[in-house]
Amino acid sequence: MYEVLDDTAAQVILTIESGDSIRRVAQHLHTPYETVRQAVNRLEDAGYVTYDDSLTVVDERVRDAALQLVAASAGVSPPSIEETYVIPQFGDWPFAFTRIDAVYVWTQGGYQVGREPDDYPLFLAVRKQDVDAWEAFFESFDLPTAFERQPRDELDGPLQIVLESRASLDIEHVEGYPVIPRAETIEYMRENYAQFQSALAMLDRMYEDLDLDVAYRETERT
Repeated sequence: MYEVLDDTAAQVILTIESGDSIRRVAQHLHTPYETVRQAVNRLEDAGYVTYDDSLTVVDERVRDAALQLVAASAGVSPPSIEETYVIPQFGDWPFAFTRIDAVYVWTQGGYQVGREPDDYPLFLAVRKQDVDAWEAFFESFDLPTAFERQPRDELDGPLQIVLESRASLDIEHVEGYPVIPRAETIEYMRENYAQFQSALAMLDRMYEDLDLDVAYRETERT
């Protein structure tokens, strides 16, 4: 099994939901289509997945093995920021990017604020009933969790997961990322207007159906 399950193949297995297309899996992994297609071919030849117009994982035990491999890999080589955005999709429970990350997702990576590569929290909204499961999940990847952003000098590495517990989730998807609704994101941005004024202007330009009446205009960069 482990000869077939390299990191890419393992991530493909963990991302597949029955009925998925290869393109959908590639989008959620933010991995080139051809790379995912080749991994699917190997997995299909090994009998771990079936592909008949859509993808299905044959046995849940394969998912367990894939998760062990990806978590072990993260323990040896800590995930990058980009990889950490993908890791939550390997969990069995719903989530949505929120707060700063909701702004980041809705601006399609165009607006980043309050974070540096050596001090990078990710903000996830999760259901209250799933909090313990998420904490154990991220612990398996050596990613610390908390309910508020922790000071960098209290952490062993640059990454942390900030969980926002909710009674229920309303989830939308942007370029493969699950995220809180745009209207809720805009409300959060208005509540923190000084920090997100330019991001509101950016959203106003990106989405034709918005009329946010934001006076701010970014200076063109040379």
